[in-house]
Amino acid sequence: MILIAFGCFLTVALAAPQNVYRQSSLLQPQYQQQAQTYSNRAVVPIVSESNELNPDGSFSYSYVSGDGSQAQAQGYLKNAGQKDTEAEVIQGSYSYTAPDGTPITVNWVADENGFRAEGAHLPTPPPIPQEIQRSLDLIARQPIQSQYPEQYRQTSFPKQNTYQTQRQFRF
Repeated sequence: MILIAFGCFLTVALAAPQNVYRQSSLLQPQYQQQAQTYSNRAVVPIVSESNELNPDGSFSYSYVSGDGSQAQAQGYLKNAGQKDTEAEVIQGSYSYTAPDGTPITVNWVADENGFRAEGAHLPTPPPIPQEIQRSLDLIARQPIQSQYPEQYRQTSFPKQNTYQTQRQFRF
């Protein structure tokens, strides 16, 4: 009986957690200060949020936070089932207040043509000079001429020959 009681006591002692510690005590000193800095920042609440996922792959989400920043996006599959023209189209916007107090708003689209963003604060390229624009228009009006004679032009590649070989084993 004493042996059974001792066995139970030993089992309970071994099953107890051996490495009980506070997580912050494991952090190195330079990271402890950084962790305290992040934890002392004000928490920004989410005022409203919506998230919708549909069986056809389309979706939409939006949120507004307590500091006035917000984001929204919606997406869908364009030309579903068509092999070479199928593309995911997503469009959305986000806005926030910059540290200097300027309101920032970005509208964006991502589709088969890539990612495009628009916003009053985003830089824009300079206009194309008139001389260059005239030359580009002239090039666009010219017919396409190949530098190779007609007999050397190929519109399709010839079939590759496949050769079957038979292995012969001689002993």
